[in-house]
Amino acid sequence: MNSLCLLLTQASGVKVTDEVISVFNDMKVRKAQANEDEKRKRKKAILFCLSKDLKNIVLDEGKEILLGDIGNTVKDPYEDFVKMLPPNDCRYALYDATYETKETKKEDLVFIFWAPESAPLKSKMIYASSKDAIKRKFEGIKHEWQVNGLEDLKERRTLAEKLGGSAIVTLEGTPL
Repeated sequence: MNSLCLLLTQASGVKVTDEVISVFNDMKVRKAQANEDEKRKRKKAILFCLSKDLKNIVLDEGKEILLGDIGNTVKDPYEDFVKMLPPNDCRYALYDATYETKETKKEDLVFIFWAPESAPLKSKMIYASSKDAIKRKFEGIKHEWQVNGLEDLKERRTLAEKLGGSAIVTLEGTPL
């Protein structure tokens, strides 16, 4: 068995760590009664990667944006999220999108599978074959987006189209 087949066999048994599930549940449940300190600690965006041994999906250390960062160290959460993505490797991400239609303001979690063209083939195959493991744990996600390069992300309008098409008038407070 060649090494790529061996890696894919291993990847299909990839486990999602409890820490990843906990982060997802925290992002999914919006606590209306949360005090300001709790709100600041909520995650706006986070990246997940495969562990070094390729057996687990784990948090990508330091790759997160907290609500409390916005307006302080983060001017535009969407732009900062795009900059967090590694240019030459795959990742999974959760992005808590805030947007407005003509009628209402909304928030939705978006599951993103980042697989840039420049990523090694082996990495793309392992991440693709492990995607279902993480998706199964992220119950209730309405929006999924596979992104294969920065050109797909440059325009925030592309994310807006995934969320609700032409009905969306702002994303992260920025008019489209």
